[in-house]
Amino acid sequence: MLTIEDFHKFKNKEDFLKIIKDTVNKKKLSNILNTIAYENELLHLQAELVNLQQWVARHNKRVCVIFEGRDASGKGGSIRRFTEHLNPRSMRVVALAKPTAVEQGQWYFRRYIKELPNQGEIVLFDRSWYNRAVVEPVMGFCDKNQYDKFMVQVPEFEHMLYEDGVILIKFWFSISKEEQISRFNSRLENPLKRWKFSIVDQEGQKLWDDYTFYKEQMFSKTHTTFSPWIIIKTNNKKEARLESMRYILSRFDYDNKGDSASILFPDPNVVQRYHRMVRQID
Repeated sequence: MLTIEDFHKFKNKEDFLKIIKDTVNKKKLSNILNTIAYENELLHLQAELVNLQQWVARHNKRVCVIFEGRDASGKGGSIRRFTEHLNPRSMRVVALAKPTAVEQGQWYFRRYIKELPNQGEIVLFDRSWYNRAVVEPVMGFCDKNQYDKFMVQVPEFEHMLYEDGVILIKFWFSISKEEQISRFNSRLENPLKRWKFSIVDQEGQKLWDDYTFYKEQMFSKTHTTFSPWIIIKTNNKKEARLESMRYILSRFDYDNKGDSASILFPDPNVVQRYHRMVRQID
């Protein structure tokens, strides 16, 4: 066990790591070193995101990133790391509540259109219009006619965004059923995270196969050349955060790209375009 005296001995990172190696068992040491490596890589990628944001603002680009996935798949945690050091003046996170009575009488896409990025802005959607493709039909929040109409309209809607110059990136965070229940249990044990657990989350495990069916329907009908689905396929939260960042950074040729000396191309074993023949973990 480390003591106060041990902490007083080191003068730099190398000395500290040497003390740890001499006093901590191998398993704990491995976890500590992995965390250090993750935090270091995260910082480098966040610096690259700052450069990307400045380039987006300078060139009046409009970037829209959608984070989708099952409950507890890590969408919110990834968004927090994405935005941690970005300038809030040209970046927004959109996490809409259930539609109001007025919104329910409007064209489905209208409330999302109002949130799309302006020139020079990055907008990140924590769930999006794709609620109607998976969550709503599974939970009975829309009828068959509404669902069918959405599935016909969404590729056309996204093609209009593409033609108008909006850069749309669609992520699906893929986790296993076992990992989902583990994360649910962790939420319930943490008083700071219990608010995240809802009735919809409870039903998520019971209706796992229904979610899978609608998810596959969504992919097959809305994965297009101009708006592909990017699957983040891992049960490791930290890996998902880093690799999704790398994917976004790899999509743009921004100023000072690579200054952090970090790897900016995602691991193809983790980040994959949707293909119906590729088996997913969820």
